[in-house]
Formats: sequence, C-alpha cells, structure tokens
Amino acid sequence: MRVKLAENELTGKERTQAMTKKLYNLMNWPKIEEIIYSESDNPHELLGPHKTGSQTLVQAYFPGAEKAAIVFEGSGETIEMEMADEDGFFAVLVPKKEKELPVYQYAVTDRDGSEHVRGEAYRARPQIDQGDLERFRNGIHYTIYEKLGAHPMELDGVKGTYFAVWAPAVMRASVVGDFNNWDGRMHQMRRLWDSGIFELFVPDAKVGDNYKFELKLKGGLTYLKSDPYGNAAQLRPETASVITQLNEFVWEDEAFIKARREFQTGSVPVSVYELYLGSIAEGREGEAYANYREIADRLIPYVREMGYTHVELMPVMEHPLDGSWGYQVIGYYAPTARYGSPEDFMYFVNELHKAGIGVILDWVPAHFPRDVYGLSNFDGTCLYEHFDPRQGSHPHWGTLIYNYGRPEVSNYLIANALFWVEKYHADGIRMDAVASMLYLDYGKKDGEWVANMYGGKENLEAIELIKHLNSVMKKRNPGVLTIAEESTAFPKITGALEEEGLGFDLKWNMGFMNDYLNYIRFDPYFRAHHHGELTFSMVYAYSEKFMLVFSHDEVVHGKASLLGKMPGEREQKFANLRLTYAYMMTHPGKKLLFMGQELGEFDEWNENRCVEWELLEAPEHKGIAALVRNLNHLYRTMPELYAMDDSPEGFEWINHISWEECFLTYLRKGSKENEMLLIAANFSGVEKEITTGVPLPGKYKEILNSDDVKYGGTGLVNGRVKRSKEKEWDDRPHSVTLKLAPLSVSILKYIPLTPKERDGEAAAAQRTGGKGTSQGSKKTESKKRTAAKGTAKKSR
Repeated sequence: MRVKLAENELTGKERTQAMTKKLYNLMNWPKIEEIIYSESDNPHELLGPHKTGSQTLVQAYFPGAEKAAIVFEGSGETIEMEMADEDGFFAVLVPKKEKELPVYQYAVTDRDGSEHVRGEAYRARPQIDQGDLERFRNGIHYTIYEKLGAHPMELDGVKGTYFAVWAPAVMRASVVGDFNNWDGRMHQMRRLWDSGIFELFVPDAKVGDNYKFELKLKGGLTYLKSDPYGNAAQLRPETASVITQLNEFVWEDEAFIKARREFQTGSVPVSVYELYLGSIAEGREGEAYANYREIADRLIPYVREMGYTHVELMPVMEHPLDGSWGYQVIGYYAPTARYGSPEDFMYFVNELHKAGIGVILDWVPAHFPRDVYGLSNFDGTCLYEHFDPRQGSHPHWGTLIYNYGRPEVSNYLIANALFWVEKYHADGIRMDAVASMLYLDYGKKDGEWVANMYGGKENLEAIELIKHLNSVMKKRNPGVLTIAEESTAFPKITGALEEEGLGFDLKWNMGFMNDYLNYIRFDPYFRAHHHGELTFSMVYAYSEKFMLVFSHDEVVHGKASLLGKMPGEREQKFANLRLTYAYMMTHPGKKLLFMGQELGEFDEWNENRCVEWELLEAPEHKGIAALVRNLNHLYRTMPELYAMDDSPEGFEWINHISWEECFLTYLRKGSKENEMLLIAANFSGVEKEITTGVPLPGKYKEILNSDDVKYGGTGLVNGRVKRSKEKEWDDRPHSVTLKLAPLSVSILKYIPLTPKERDGEAAAAQRTGGKGTSQGSKKTESKKRTAAKGTAKKSR
C-alpha cells in the first residue's frame, strides 16, 4: 500500500508525486493548507478517520514530523502513513470500514529522531449538543461548567480530556499545553455549528497537565488565554490552567446538607467568623501558605470552641494579585492554588460540615481584572465586558464590568455561583459590591456613565441577573443563603421576588456599622451629642433582613483594628471593645466578625501576616476572646436573641432617650411569653446606678456582664437576682435597679415568679394594707418621670 519513498532529501513536491495515485486523489489540498497554516475551525472535516467506500482514509498532522504510523490497540498491528506535506501532514488508506477500526494511536518520529505516541484527537463525537447550545444562548444552562472547560473522561474506550471554549469571534482555536509542547498547530478545535463554541477531545491530555487556549484572529494575531471555566490553575505568577478531576472526592456531609435549611434560614442564630485563609496558619518550611487541609485542622476546633455557626471565606477563587485578597478574580471556577488542590478544598468544606460548621463564600460578579491572559478582550472583542468604557470599566478599581445583558455572560456568572454550591457544597454565597452592580453611575462622574433605556441610573440588566440567580438558587438548592453586601438604600434587597424584591436572604447592615463606629470613636464625654447615631439603626431594622457586620473592610488600609478605633487609655479601649461586642450581639440581626478582632488585635490586618494567636496568652486579650465566645454561646442558646429577629415584636426600647446620660435599656423577646432578656448598656465613662422599667413582675438574673473580671473588667456586676418592684418607671408598671460599670453591658434573664413566690407577695401586700406602693406614690413617680422626659426632649 505504501509507496516506498526515495532518500530523505526528496522535496515536498516529490513526496506528493510519490504517493499512490488513489490516495493523492482523495486529498483535499485547500483544506490541508488550512490545517498547516493553523486556520481551520473544522479540522475534523479532514483529520481522523473518514469512510471512503469500503476503506477508511486516516489523516493526521504532526508539525515537523518525519514519519508516522498507525498502531492498533490490542493486536499491535502497525500501518505506516504517507507524508502528504513535508510540514508533517500524513495520510493512509486503511482496508477496513470506519466503524470496524479498533482504537489506535500514532507512532510519530520527529526529524531529530525523537519518538512519540499520540492519541487520535479527531475521532470522538462532540459532547455538546444543540440542546446545550440553545440553553447557553438563552442564559439558562445552569451546569454549563460541565460542558465548557477541561474535563477528564473516557470516550469510546479512550481516556483523555475533553476541552471546550466559547470564543465566537476567532478564526481558529487550539488547546495547547504540556501534552503537545504548547504548539497551537497540533490540536486545532472544531467550531460547533454557529455557536462560537470550539471543542476537542485530546487523548494525550491527562490530569495535572497545564494548558491554555491559543486563539487566532482573522488578521493573524495569535495569543494565549487561560480557561474561563478551568477547574484549577497554576500558582501565581504562573498563569496556565490545570486539568483536574472534580468527581472522585468522597463527601461525608450528607447529614449536614440534609439539615442545612433548618440550620441557617429563618429565625435561627447565625454567627459568622469571616476569615482570609492565608492568615489562619503559617505554611510549612519553604511554603508560603498552609494547605486547605492544614487550615481546616487548625480552624475547626477554634471555631467550635468560640461558638460560631459559620465561617465566611474571603474569595477562594483564583486571583493574580495577593493584595486584592481575591476580590479581583481571574479563575472563577478554580479554588486558588495558594492553598492546594480542588480536592484539598473539598476536604476543607467536608470537615467543617462534619463539625457542624457552615461555609459561606465571598463571590465577585461585579467586576474582573484586565490581565491579558484572562477574560479581558477574550476573543479579540469585548466578549465578557462592554465595548464602551462608560459601561465596561470601573474607574476607581481599574477593572472591567461584565456585560450582564449578554445571555452567555449572565450564564457564566449564574452557573458559577451554582457551581460552588453544587460542586463544593458551599452553604451560602455572599455577593460582593452589589451597589456597584445596581447603579450605572456607581463611582463615576457625569459623562462617565450611560443611562438605562428609561433614562435612569439603575442597571436593569444587573438587577435581572441578581433576580435570576436568587430564583434559580432557591429552586435548585433550598436553604442555601444568598447575602448582599449592599451599602445604599436600594429597596427590597431581601424582598421576595414575587413582590418585586431582589430575593436575597440577608443584607449586610452597613448603616449600623458606619453609625456605630462613628459613635464609639468619640470620647464618652462627647457621646451625648451623637446619641442618634447609636439608636438610628432600629428605625429601619425591619426594612430588610439584616446581618450586622464588623468585617475586614473596617480594619485595613489605615483604618485601624476595632480595638485601635476605641478611644481612651488602654483599659478604656478594652472596655469599649467589650461594650461593642455585647451591644452588637444583643441588637437584632445576624452577626459577622472578622478574624483577629475577637482577640482584640491592635495591629490592623494585612494579607502578609497571620492572626496574632499569641495574644491569647495576655489576660486582657484572653478576656476579649472569652467574652466573644460566651456571647456566641448565649446567642445560640437564648431564643430571645434570635427567634423574633425579623419581627418588631422581638425588640422593645425601654429607655433610649436619656441621651445626656449615654445609656440604653431594651428588651429582646422570644416567641413565648416568658422568653425575655433585659439589656442595659452604659456608653458613658462613669459608673451608674439606674432604675429601669420592666413589663412583667418577676426576677431578673444577670447572665452576662461585659465588666466581669473574667473578661478583663473591674468586676462591677449585679451578682444578686433582681426582683422587680411594683414601682412605675419608663411607663412600665414595674422596675428594677441595676449597677452599671463604665462602658459596659448587663444582660439579665427574666424569670417569672413561682406560685409560692406570688402567694408570698400577696400576703406581704395584705400585711402592708396595699400592693406594695400606694397609688399616690405611683402617680407621683409617674409625674416625675414624665417631667424628666420632657426636660430631656427640650434639651435635645
């Protein structure tokens, strides 16, 4: 069959003339030229096996090869191929029908004498069908990440990796990597119909190989891009994607997932420990970072001891710049290689779930960096971003804005949020920078933005994406939280979708955080004039479902740590911080605290250091940690602090108008009549003895005081149970008197009187001829209190 060629000195023309005439006539020379010049978007039309009567024409292209032969698997039968072009194009007629061809490989010899075995990349059928393409075009292919990207698999008995990439404007797409010497001529991909998706199954590509897509434009410009759907990536500063397998990890968190809805949605306690993975543990010798597995082993006992329900991770998605902390994502489908492999991260989540701890991931759909190997100008056009910089770029951040109105881009993002929940078992997605998505003029001056179709500044396409995501998330993954970091008064962030809301489960309460930190910074002597900033949060507390946050944003870039923000000398700083945490934990709303702040770190955080765990050896810092731990456990065990969190009936001011005295008293209530806590907070710098009204007669037992010695305080506590007196105060029929240390919070549990105690009180009243306090006395006290309130209002 094979015509024996002359010596190696034959020219390409002579080689062609030497081919068998029949084979020569079967060659499509214009298409061969397309392949050789790497300009083909349908190489399958030529390469691989094709039926030719009762025989099969097999063509292959190995740039720079001298010889090539087909080797059949099993039998070992070898058929040498003819060289059709000296650049390395080979062909042969095999006397078998195409369907009868067994699996085969190519034995290739290069001009330098080196030998290689290559798999047949042009025999496999597409793994993407018209249904996939239709859903992708419409932005509703919620598992598109299983089609695009790189996926190790076995097709027709051959193991390899299936690649697919969306790049509609390119002339040619190739996958290049460790498996083909990064030669874009080797594995040119097939364009699927008119979809703009290119695909190829490469038998030579295996798990662990690095790869990119080489894209060629019509003008000839050729460049490399990492995989937008890549499931793993090289450690920076390297930029290649890495083939990985996501389906082999054995999860052991079924019980947690099953109970997740009851654990974290509705009227339940949610206390979140926000963290940066690189700051939890030091890497081993010679390693910049600890592994996900090591971090889990270090983190879990601590989080459980401290009583947190969840951890929230600053973005774990692959990112090029350490200083962005992950908020400029370039590998949306890949856990960062800084801490290990995708399977290592699965272990991390699995172990936290086994310990009963939920995992929330920060997620950034608001913008992406301009790095040339990423999404920017991906196929030579603004594929993922807008062409107009007024729509497509953030001037403050120097990043690009997604074109949310393009269905394939919207699909990329929505599927990505689902990916982290469905592949990595995340329990919540906290969406970063939502305000920048909602408003077209966010961070921009006049002339730097384009109004919507109605002339407004709302980004209608981003709003639709958010609603779409929250809708599909709730349908596919009931009980998974979606949380908005949103800093404006945009309405109905947590409103129901059917009521024109955006559908988030929770919204970060940035107003509470800003107002409170502005208030607490003042010396206690001046706080009276800022009392409204302390109480204003309750005016809007039920307009959304809020999470109170002291996050990483408040303790970086010169803002100082929470302890560093506190005024006064060292002792006062610690007292103010204890006061802050106790007030936060008794205020309606879910809770979040950034790592290190529970230790009272003086140093503000940066990504280059670990949490200062050694502070736990210092009594004052150990006291802060003990307070946070006990507050968390109190929060989780007292329904008064969470059962009515979203209802006005769960909170009641007793006295919030004594601005000149800088103290507050209020109630937190559970769903049952006797579930009630009395909280008294002293924001002044002096000791006080206050009388406060209470709605029910009974006993009030102090269950936590931030000034307790064990927390580093002075020990001015209310050790004895307080029994209410039938003495009207604060417009309540009963009252108790408390001692309050400077800068402290006292939490008292209501205990109803027993029948025996009630009988005793009744008997005592009969002996005194009344009910404990004469009506005249009560009226007098009431008048005094009313007068005092009037004076306070006038002064204010």
